[in-house]
Amino acid sequence: PTPEDYPIRALAPYGQGKYAAEGYCELYSRLHGLSTVSLRYGNVYGPRQDPYGEGGVVAIFCGHVVTGATPTVFGDGRQTRDWVEVSDVVAANLLAADAELTGPVNVGHGRETSVLELIETLNEVAPAGLAAPEFAPERPGEVPDSCLDGSRARDELGWAATVELREGLRRFLAGL
Repeated sequence: PTPEDYPIRALAPYGQGKYAAEGYCELYSRLHGLSTVSLRYGNVYGPRQDPYGEGGVVAIFCGHVVTGATPTVFGDGRQTRDWVEVSDVVAANLLAADAELTGPVNVGHGRETSVLELIETLNEVAPAGLAAPEFAPERPGEVPDSCLDGSRARDELGWAATVELREGLRRFLAGL
């Protein structure tokens, strides 16, 4: 798992933009004494997320369970993510809002789950299951592996993710 002090080397404009925002927070802290904290989320998913949009593979795959559509896996499916359910993220935000903590704080489970493992887990919890995926070329700039070290959140915020992926998927599907 990646700690907050690991050197940032963004692979895409999206990640570079988030890192720039952290820099602005740090600048305002120095210039104006404004207390700031930046929460670095894992891959957030949960109820009311649009399953028919362009982002959020958990939401998209859950939508495919409902419609029977064939999911597309970019690359070989072995790329990993640290999926964290939205209610856990809300809890981290509320704790951070009341904390004296400054700087970046990781908000994730601290475990890697591959896209293929996500599909397997979804097939275990979804009554209809998910169609066998089609594979497409890897997208440029995609991070091969993502997993966050949540030690700072646990030690300084008293927060840890509690919703396991299997349960989070059940909740998501129940809301569709």
